[in-house]
Amino acid sequence: MMGGVSSTSVRLDCDVLVIGAGIVGLSTAYALTRRSPGTRVVVLEKEPGPARHQTGRNSGVIHSGIYYPPGSLKARFALQGAAEMVKFCAEHDIPHRVTGKLIVATEQQELPRLHALIQRGRQHGIPVRELGPAQIAEHEPHVRGLAAIHVGTTGVADFVAVAEQLARSARDAGAEVRYGTAGEVEAIDRRPGRGVAVRTADGAVVRARALVNCAGLHCDAVARCSGDSPQARVLPFRGEYAELAPEREHLVRGLVYPVPDPAFPFLGVHLTRGVHGGVHLGPNAVPAAAREGYTWRTVRPTELAGLLTHPGTWRMACRHWRYGAGEVHRSLSRPAFTAAVRRLLPEVEATDLRPAPAGVRAQAVLRDGTLVDDFLFAEGPHTVHVLNAPSPAATASLPIGREIARRVAGALAER
Repeated sequence: MMGGVSSTSVRLDCDVLVIGAGIVGLSTAYALTRRSPGTRVVVLEKEPGPARHQTGRNSGVIHSGIYYPPGSLKARFALQGAAEMVKFCAEHDIPHRVTGKLIVATEQQELPRLHALIQRGRQHGIPVRELGPAQIAEHEPHVRGLAAIHVGTTGVADFVAVAEQLARSARDAGAEVRYGTAGEVEAIDRRPGRGVAVRTADGAVVRARALVNCAGLHCDAVARCSGDSPQARVLPFRGEYAELAPEREHLVRGLVYPVPDPAFPFLGVHLTRGVHGGVHLGPNAVPAAAREGYTWRTVRPTELAGLLTHPGTWRMACRHWRYGAGEVHRSLSRPAFTAAVRRLLPEVEATDLRPAPAGVRAQAVLRDGTLVDDFLFAEGPHTVHVLNAPSPAATASLPIGREIARRVAGALAER
């Protein structure tokens, strides 16, 4: 995305242009058409269909919000979004299940953090129950731990199907979704009183009163292309999963998580029975050498150079090198990954694991090396940028879409 595009004409093709057809971008389009019927919305997506990256490459969990500090956007959106997501899935016959989940402490040093999660869950009004080893076995006979909590509002859903339904609902309300070269952004131009003009890879120019940047892994690049200077840079972390061999799937009934490390915004290796069957184990979280770096072999030199020249990358690495080294070790060593799984599921052997598709998380990093742990929005002339949409973004996509639509109202009022 480089160069300029002329916006000498004031003819507008739409009111709001949304870049990105992941679940957040499509929820935004859906919210805009519901908030103000008749609003002309166009969604641009460079892939041939929706939800091809973060939305379609995660564990499919409907998060309860128990991990998130009171008052944070993550807590607010997750607590509201989980119930809304279940309702949305039920209304549109989208596969989903509310299964509850276990958060299991396997070491004494984790017990204070587990008890803190119990208190936080109660602060949020989430149904949580404390479990001892015998009660853990009642829920998950093959899982071992010193203590656990059961979180009743957690579940699983087909988030790709949710995104597809959001796209259909938005189109039914008059929105347009363009895929492939017709949706790949090459240049952006903003001028006072003339809104935003975007040139796509097929040579078309789309003019709008306001732009919403929901580009996920590319959101900071889109922000810079529009003329803004985002405070954060996206550092892609690849989440690597394994799955249990079919004959071993009986070892896991539902969702089982370790007690998370509050110093790092990842949840650790967990066990997830998916909404369509199968049991996923993981993920590791390792730096990727490309924004869409789904394997170690995927390296894009220009993108990698941009990451390595960002001061926040090195400051983050210095701060978290020990944790990161462990993640890389588990990525490169099957015995090490198996050992991480065995903390929760002692019966697992390396031969029980099969490779599964990886995902890449768009983790925003500030110049001082801080990993942004909450949602991060930024606004420029005629523009709203979503610069960090961490888990639970899929769970909370409906209220997030409404929040972005509210912010766009201000951009539409600009002259």
